Amino acid sequence: MAEGRQFLQKYAMHFGTFMGVYWVLKFILFPLGLLVPFLFFLYLGLTLGIPFMGYYYTKMYRDKACGGYIDFGHAWLFTMAMFMFSSILTSAAHFIYFRFIDNGHILHSYRSLIDNAMQLNVEGTEGYFTQIQESLDLFASLTPIDITLQLLSTNVFLAAFLSLFISLFIQKKDKTSVKI
Repeated sequence: MAEGRQFLQKYAMHFGTFMGVYWVLKFILFPLGLLVPFLFFLYLGLTLGIPFMGYYYTKMYRDKACGGYIDFGHAWLFTMAMFMFSSILTSAAHFIYFRFIDNGHILHSYRSLIDNAMQLNVEGTEGYFTQIQESLDLFASLTPIDITLQLLSTNVFLAAFLSLFISLFIQKKDKTSVKI
């Protein structure tokens, strides 16, 4: 087990890079999905695959670096580190996108969706649309670094949540080292 802890950062960086590239490729589908609905559904499907990918990489770490056994805390630390490295890589892509590429595309797409929904004149939804428009106005006032930091903090929060569940399923105690 001690051998696994010394390789924790190496494997977390390695698998975190793979996961980060996956997240970046998945993120490319988001703005495109606002134009082509199939790509948005593909984006959602790939997003749902993230916990399974985290489980797979953590299991590979347990089996290759830890000799098939890992305790909950070790698994949680590895999974958190892996998600952190992937979040950092993804944040770089988010910043590049919002600083140099977006030019208001996402905001304009959401405003168009809200305008189309408001034209349906569904009774009792005026307050919701007003709230959504205020949120979009707030989003418009954010700088690319603000958006990137917000997305990074969201990724970290979700990583902490997912890491708990993944670690519960991955943990495996060595029955030969259990002391009575």
